[in-house]
Amino acid sequence: MSAPLIQMAVDATTENNPVLNISIFLAFVAVTMIVVIRAGRNNKSAADYYTGGRSFTGTQNGFAIAGDYLSAASFLGIVGAIAVNGYDGFLYSIGFLVAWLVALLLVAELMRNTGKFTMADVLSFRLKQGPVRVAAATTTLAVCFFYLLAQMAGAGGLVSLLLGINDKLGQSIVVSVVGILMIVYVLVGGMKGTTWVQIIKAFLLIIGAFGMTIWVLVLNGFNLSTVLASAVENSTHEPAAAILAPGLAYGANPLDFISLAIALVLGTAGLPHVLMRFYTVPTAKEARKSVVWAIWLIGGFYVFTLVLGFGAAALVGGETILAAPGGVNSAAPLLSLALGGPILLGFISAIAFATILAVVAGITITAATSFAHDIYASVIKKGKATPDAEVKVARRTVIVIGILAIAGGIGVQGQNIAFLVALAFAVAASANLPTILYSLFWKNFSTRGAVWSMYGGLASAVLLIIFSPVFSSEPTSMFGEGVDFAIFPLKNPGIISIPLGFFLGWLGTVTSSRREDPHLAAEMAVRSLTGHGAEKAVEH
Repeated sequence: MSAPLIQMAVDATTENNPVLNISIFLAFVAVTMIVVIRAGRNNKSAADYYTGGRSFTGTQNGFAIAGDYLSAASFLGIVGAIAVNGYDGFLYSIGFLVAWLVALLLVAELMRNTGKFTMADVLSFRLKQGPVRVAAATTTLAVCFFYLLAQMAGAGGLVSLLLGINDKLGQSIVVSVVGILMIVYVLVGGMKGTTWVQIIKAFLLIIGAFGMTIWVLVLNGFNLSTVLASAVENSTHEPAAAILAPGLAYGANPLDFISLAIALVLGTAGLPHVLMRFYTVPTAKEARKSVVWAIWLIGGFYVFTLVLGFGAAALVGGETILAAPGGVNSAAPLLSLALGGPILLGFISAIAFATILAVVAGITITAATSFAHDIYASVIKKGKATPDAEVKVARRTVIVIGILAIAGGIGVQGQNIAFLVALAFAVAASANLPTILYSLFWKNFSTRGAVWSMYGGLASAVLLIIFSPVFSSEPTSMFGEGVDFAIFPLKNPGIISIPLGFFLGWLGTVTSSRREDPHLAAEMAVRSLTGHGAEKAVEH
């Protein structure tokens, strides 16, 4: 069964599908471009450009959060991980979903009440503006860069898989097209346009995954046990039932899995492009509502990945998936091919492209806002920049980030950079989350504690990754097994760098002789908990 399917995949990617895939993708681009241009007409102020005028409802923002969060890694990567590694692959889904409870219970409402445009607004509210804003902007740009690079490189890999373009030039052209579209979306539409792109993409992705899930269940008499039994039957693992038990992916080093799980669960509440979404709603109540919507949408999607992953294992087979051009990432496209032929493959391929486009646009506007608002307006101009000048700098930053993202995406083609998404989560959990929680809940927290926590968390996460098996010593390492400078045994630094981030925040505070303003601390406490004095929606 597997050989015909591989041939079918090759035929589809080389003959029928490129025109169909590109046609569906161009239709998505055309529709979203119209939406972005219409949304961009109302961008009259900095609040309009950065936060969409805080005019989105909780439901709309919930869809946008789902669109921002459900990246190509969530869709293609997790379905593939479940198809190949079974139970262990599904642990990613659980980690990504549980993370939203941390965001809902500890961060969403308080961030919406306290901040204005960026994460640094909250962190510097009662601390020394300059050093805290620079540190927060540095960690924001680092997380955005790692995440953006992973998505742009993913675009090249996806093209190789779905369009049969395997030469470096063809992949580079597609990476450039994705980068240029991203720049146009963010320049023209700002946060309002980007949000609508994410809402449309979330709707399409969830509908596509739901449709395929129902299809798989129909073929198996709406019985999940039958799907699982078929997956076991088609399994090449010894014993075959190992696909239903823990240990296939993480059995050799459970500590590595614990480290990854901590980073996933705690990292979401510190991702800058997720935190910024809380500022696009008019009230804290709507911020809470948007997270509840996001939890239901993302949770539903991850349940679909369970069926799709085991469905791919049953209908396509792990060996076939690993032998296909995109490896693990080819599980969902090959399943769509097995279910609905080239037309369904074309639709799923276009959704995957749309997924990358929507996520990179969200990350780009976050990075541009952070530079323009935190570094240019607050540090360089010391708060005296006009909103118009600030937005101009943000637009120029978008172009610079776009060019860097295209260059980076082209530069890492063919490299194993799957670790970048996990690194982004580890940095968010190590550098951003400790500072956010200390700022919101510890009244004695100091500027030194914030700066030490952010720089220490960032540096430790990056250094531990560089000296881990991710970079050297293994066949799957970035530099291969011929080079060996791996002195840290784990592939994810979270288990060390996250506690270190919290420890440095505490140590910096207890050793600091500078007392922060108690009145500002009291004002922040009242504002974060009650919403009194919080930013309002923009009236048009």
